[in-house]
Amino acid sequence: MTLVWIIFAYILGFAVRLVGLPPLVGFLIAGFVLNALDLGENSSQLHKIGDVGVTLLLFSIGLKLKLRTLARSEVWGVASIHMTATVLLFGLGIYGLALTGLPLFNQLDFGLSLLVAFALSFSSTVFAVKVLEDKGEMDSRHGRIAIGILIVQDLIAVVFLAFSAGKIPTPWAALLLLLIPARPLLMWIMNRSGHGEMLLLFGLVLAVGGAEAFDLVGVRGDLGALFLGVLVATHPKASELSHTLMGFKDLFLVAFFLSIGLTGEPSIPLFMAALGLAVLVSLKTGLFYWLLTRFRLRARTSTLATLSLTNYSEFGLIVGAVAVSNGWLPAEWLITIAIALSISFVLASPLNSAAHELYNRFHDPLSRWENARHLPDDEMIDPGDARIVVFGMGRVGQGVYQTLQEQHGACVVGIDSDSSVVETLQTEGWRVIQGDGTDSDFWAKVPQHSQVQLVLLTLPNFEANLDVAHQLSSSPYQGQVAATVKFEDEVEVLKQAGVDAVFNIYAEAGSGFADHVMHDLGAVALSSDPAKT
Repeated sequence: MTLVWIIFAYILGFAVRLVGLPPLVGFLIAGFVLNALDLGENSSQLHKIGDVGVTLLLFSIGLKLKLRTLARSEVWGVASIHMTATVLLFGLGIYGLALTGLPLFNQLDFGLSLLVAFALSFSSTVFAVKVLEDKGEMDSRHGRIAIGILIVQDLIAVVFLAFSAGKIPTPWAALLLLLIPARPLLMWIMNRSGHGEMLLLFGLVLAVGGAEAFDLVGVRGDLGALFLGVLVATHPKASELSHTLMGFKDLFLVAFFLSIGLTGEPSIPLFMAALGLAVLVSLKTGLFYWLLTRFRLRARTSTLATLSLTNYSEFGLIVGAVAVSNGWLPAEWLITIAIALSISFVLASPLNSAAHELYNRFHDPLSRWENARHLPDDEMIDPGDARIVVFGMGRVGQGVYQTLQEQHGACVVGIDSDSSVVETLQTEGWRVIQGDGTDSDFWAKVPQHSQVQLVLLTLPNFEANLDVAHQLSSSPYQGQVAATVKFEDEVEVLKQAGVDAVFNIYAEAGSGFADHVMHDLGAVALSSDPAKT
């Protein structure tokens, strides 16, 4: 039976991926199909595996938790106001439908209407991360804002899950506080775990073991997974651990989405109700954009962040599943939320794929909503009198910057979207500023306000380099462009996008290493005759 589940999940996940939708839509459909074919027996195994997936998801959220980001008003303020307004507006609307006696809705009182609205108030972390990673925009200004808002939402969900368990913590729960002074030990073990399977096992022990420990003392295990993730989030290997666990987390979450589909069979009334709920996503979208601009973010930042949040969330399914298991909601509502989630992804996918084009097309009406004053770190890029600009200050970008700075002096400026990277390099005396290379507003004004003659793209993501290349080709910029790639098949793509010179860092690294060795060992006589060496 397990093989049948895997085959159905893969086939339908692959099918929806071909049309540009997240695979989890296919996994939900696979669950519905398996249920219709009466192939859902022994689904308790799926539920257990799915629970592990949720645990790893929360642990991963903890690993990415940066309190400095969450402390920003445009993150926690927008997240909390948006969620409160959404729950009230959606709750009143759903309760109004309940008063009309509409099927499915007539099962809800005002409290349950607010509970359904609460489940619908979340946006998808899985969807947003996937979209931003594919476009290389995780570290962009709008990417960090969107992820910060999602983490605040996820924290609220964890609090709900902790209280929804109905457990009373035992006196032994106080011992959990000992995990805080044990943090240096956890960091030491993490450092000594290396980079391979031992680091993976360490993460699994922390996530699953932390959840079990919290469960044993009467505290929701999901909270334990999040708490352990936060404890080690500042370790240099936290990002590596998150990436290492990603495959396992995604695999286990497949079981969760399949189990949702197996809870019941969708019907015409349920689909129509879900379609109505999906329409409400437009209200979430408008509210997000309005709030972000009220918090002094530029129209471009607000638009791109909003589109990343234009959907319902897998956390809504988790909240719905808890509500159904506790007997608060009928099982039909979990299916309805699952269908609404799928429809929201269908609507959001093309919008995010064309996000930059949509902003450029509707720039004027969107800009009318901008606040007259922008946040200091959301101002447009200003390269000053620089003639050479290096986008992406990772290891390659830093090497490029140093070489050019030695050769050309102060006319070189580095630009990176990660504020922590910028701050570090600025303290070392580098001429580096924060900015996003895909900012069409900047490229539209480059000829008027700068002397830039050469742009070098050393962004770590090929899609990000390609996006900037497209921005340049459609802008008035007339200077030269060079870019780095990691694979040979990417070279021609960038050249067709208008890049003048493309450098394959892997291929050229080998050549550079050979030249370096021969230069340093030039005095050594090399013989072709092995007997003489």
